[in-house]
Amino acid sequence: MKPAEDEIRRAAQLIRSGKLVAFPTETVYGLGANALDRNAVQRIYEAKGRPASSPLIVHVAEIAMAEALAAEWTAVAQQLAARFWPGPLTLVVPKHSSVPDIVTAGLSAVGLRVPAHPIALRLMQLAKVPVAAPSANRFMQLSPTTAEHVRAGLGDRVDMILDGGPAQVGIESTVVSLTGERPVVLRPGIIELEELEAATQTAWRDAESNIVTEAAAESPGLHPRHYAPRTPFYVLSIGSAPPEGRGCILALPENPSAYAARLYAALHEADKQGWDWIAVEEPPQGAAWTGIRDRLRRATTKL
Repeated sequence: MKPAEDEIRRAAQLIRSGKLVAFPTETVYGLGANALDRNAVQRIYEAKGRPASSPLIVHVAEIAMAEALAAEWTAVAQQLAARFWPGPLTLVVPKHSSVPDIVTAGLSAVGLRVPAHPIALRLMQLAKVPVAAPSANRFMQLSPTTAEHVRAGLGDRVDMILDGGPAQVGIESTVVSLTGERPVVLRPGIIELEELEAATQTAWRDAESNIVTEAAAESPGLHPRHYAPRTPFYVLSIGSAPPEGRGCILALPENPSAYAARLYAALHEADKQGWDWIAVEEPPQGAAWTGIRDRLRRATTKL
């Protein structure tokens, strides 16, 4: 499914005029506004019910646009952008003064990404402005991987939805910080640490717990409760008994890429079915599963 060119042009005009547009990326659907328009960005926070301490990722059409939004663009930033963009990698770099503080939750760094989805890229090209875009859902709820998920979650809070079919990656981008002496992964995703280190030919700093409460975090998606269905959700270790009541254990693919692409859609479907609980069996360890395990941990109902 692909919107017509004139539909994407209309969406770009809405972005330029301060409106909100939900659009597909390869990871999940984003809720976009002109990143240089403080009032438009404020509408994102209001539509999502998102706290001001949670920064937004800014989407751009090309590396040159990202460089213009950075106060410093290092050789490591260029290496990572050249290797992984367009793609599911967000680079947190010192921000240029043109980026409003509301975008970055008052922090001095901004997260930048070139999405690998033709509709998203065309929207950026036509809008001719950087687009601030978190996931197009209510704060802390399940991220949307289809246009229908956006409609169900945000309703009339969004001015337009571009329908590009199901997201192919299925979980949010890997977020890395380049603001310290050594790079560090803030939020794991489908791109593995080994790939990042190979691209930069350097060892990265070990990530800490990456859980925040009220203070502003350098990356979105670090709250202890996040990406969660409304129905109580559990990850079952081997041999553990499921909770009592009428529940559903999801059957998900064994391949990590396929698992990630299916996870949120399966949770959305189960969430509508009236179960007392939803569960998945604990996935394998290993680098390829790090991003998935992170999302499951944050979505889990604490016993």
